Order: sequence, then structure tokens, then C-alpha cells
Amino acid sequence: MGHPPSNNGCRPGGGAELKIGPVVSGKWVPSLLIVPDRSGSETAGLPAGGPPFIFPPDMAKKAKVYQAPEFVVDLLNARSPSGYETEAQAVFDRYVEPSADEYRRDALGNRIATLNPEGDPVLMLAGHMDELGLIVTFINKEGYLYFDTIGGHDRIMIPGRRVNIQTRNGVIKGVTGKRAVHLMSSADREKVPQIHHMWIDIGAGSQKEAKSLVEIGDVATYDQSFELIRGSVGVARAFDNKVGAFIVGETLRRLAAAKRKPRARVVAVATVQEEIGVRGATPAAYSVDPHLAVAVDVGHATDHPDCDQRKYGETKLGGGPILCRGANINPLVLEKLIACAEKEKIPFQMEASPRPTGTDARAIQMGRGGVATGLISIPLRYMHTPSEIVDLRDVENSVKLLAAFALSLTKGEYAHW
Repeated sequence: MGHPPSNNGCRPGGGAELKIGPVVSGKWVPSLLIVPDRSGSETAGLPAGGPPFIFPPDMAKKAKVYQAPEFVVDLLNARSPSGYETEAQAVFDRYVEPSADEYRRDALGNRIATLNPEGDPVLMLAGHMDELGLIVTFINKEGYLYFDTIGGHDRIMIPGRRVNIQTRNGVIKGVTGKRAVHLMSSADREKVPQIHHMWIDIGAGSQKEAKSLVEIGDVATYDQSFELIRGSVGVARAFDNKVGAFIVGETLRRLAAAKRKPRARVVAVATVQEEIGVRGATPAAYSVDPHLAVAVDVGHATDHPDCDQRKYGETKLGGGPILCRGANINPLVLEKLIACAEKEKIPFQMEASPRPTGTDARAIQMGRGGVATGLISIPLRYMHTPSEIVDLRDVENSVKLLAAFALSLTKGEYAHW
């Protein structure tokens, strides 16, 4: 069934083109993501970290480097398995709280930042900041650590990885181990290892030594930090879904710094525990009680080998944010997102979902008496692996789209249909 027609297109106001760039030192500047030289040569990546590069207009044509925003880099490098999001919380606090009119933490660890608290309608933007991890469940007499998984791991990816174990006394380094291929039978070589057939080796010589360093319930993440590999294409352990938390936080920061303010109350929520059942979004949606919401997560880029587009649709890295259509999505919210993208000339892609999505959108939509919900996904390759790939141009375009959407809302616009 087609979504109902409406004439409530994106209206940023006054007919002026919306221009909101990244916030740097409390000021907003026009976006300068990739600036090729006159020859059109490929752009080159720089190592993460360091001060942001802001190019004067007369240098823009000559510049040919991409610098990832410090906010997203810090989030990506923060270790935050579900239920242990402390490091990501601290990053979100540092970057977003100064821009918010109201800012609070809840009992689960969600971060809830509000702009224009008297505004109408109430718009909730949600992106989860938790990630996959491993949790220590047993330490044997030789000092090896056995673990269970936090979130949906591909077990073939686990062995042979360097890991950081977060303990009360700091980070302990380790390696995930299993029996070497030389010591396996031909039948065993064809099997995916079970969790209890793998362990973490921290170099301890005994159970006593290991227990002096690590406790039951400590968590580990892959020792894999963010890196640009070509232009604006980056690789990280947890693009899923640090980019979503970045996008909602950065949208609020830019709206706060822009001259024109939204009529809506904008509430940016960095949610927790999404990877184990959208648990943070459920109480957050009840607490915020929004009229409208947009969840931001990652989605599968289907542009790599061995991905059947007849099953999974056609989406690609660098093609723009993915907008979802289906039962989980309010048709009027989707229509307005599309209108805003078209007005601001923001590229976007479409996907369809016949059932509730595996994102915070499924929980938010069912909050209280129901919430008009949309979903934006960032195209990503190799989801739930230690090396996920994203084009950060898609991230930037998602921030621009959410900002335009927020500014387009008018009082009493609740997307009831």
C-alpha cells in the first residue's frame, strides 16, 4: 500500500537554503568533507586525532584531505559493550552537554539532551552507543579466561584477536585463542568453533595470577581503533552504532549553534543496550514521550561480493543515508524526510522492511500511546565484525538531513494519519 499523500513538504523557512556545517569550538562552519584538487585526484586519509582542519575559502580548491570529526573519532575509540557504556557516555557528555538546554542521565545509562524544552512538537532522535563485546565468565586453573558474547557475534571472527579487558584497575591486554589448525582433525577444520572452545590468554601463569588482574564480569572489546583507509572511507570496530550516537548528538549541536532555531523540542538520546534487545530505547521513549522520532543506526551496504540483492535490496557505500519504508515507519515521517532530502539536495537510498526492524525504532514506535517513527541507516560493510567500513560522507549527510527535518516541523505536527 502506498503512503498517503500530503502537502507538508520540508520547509526550512523563509525560502532560504539550509546551511549547517560541523561545529568547531562552539561555532559552526560550512561543511568541508572532501575537497579534491583541480586534477580530480583521489583524496588521501589522515591519521585520526589532532585538531580539526578548517580550510579558508581560498585554500579549499587546493586542499585534498579529509579529516574525521573529533567527536565521532572519540566515540569510535571509546570501549562500550552493552551494559558497560561508561567510556562512550563520557564522550557524549563532553561534546553534547554544553550545547543542550537540558541534559540528564537515567537509571540505565541513556544520555538525554534537550534543545528548546518549551517547543512543540517533541522530536526524539535516537542512536545507540553500545557495541558488541565479550564478558568473562570463568578463569581456569592455568589462568585462561573463558567468556560469553555480548550481542550477536559471528563466531568465526573471534579467535586470534587482540582484546582490551576493562577492569577496575585499568585495561588488561589479551588475545582470543583456540586450538591451532595444525592440531585439528580434518572434520574439526570445517566446523565453526563453539564459544566454550575459545578463551582469552592474558599471559598469566596461574589462576591466582589471572584473578589478581581480572574478575568475573569484566568485559573485553577488540583492540581495533578507527582509521581512515581512503578519503572519507573509514574502518572501525564499532561503527555500529557509534555513528548513530554521533549523528543525533551532532545534529543537536548544530541546531544549537545555528541562527535559526527549531520550533520543535528536539531531544537527542544516546541509548544503551540496543545490541541485547533495544533495552535503552524502551524506557527512554517512555520518559521523553515524543510526538515524533527518528532512530539512527547502521544498515547493510549490499555493494560487495557475495551479497544477493534479490534478497537484500540495493544500497551502497557513499550513496547517502538509507531511509526505511514498512510497518515500523510512520508514512508521514518518511514523506517529510524524503521531501527534506530532495529540497536540500541530499542523496538518499531506500530500503523496505516488512516487519519491526532490528533497531531502536521498533521500541520507540510502541512507546506509550504510539510514536510516529522514522529510521535512517548508514550504509555499512561487514557488520558485527572487528573491521566495519563506512563512508563518512553518508554520516555527514545524515546530520544535514536530521537538521533539516527538525527545522521543518511546525507546531501541532504530530504525523497522525
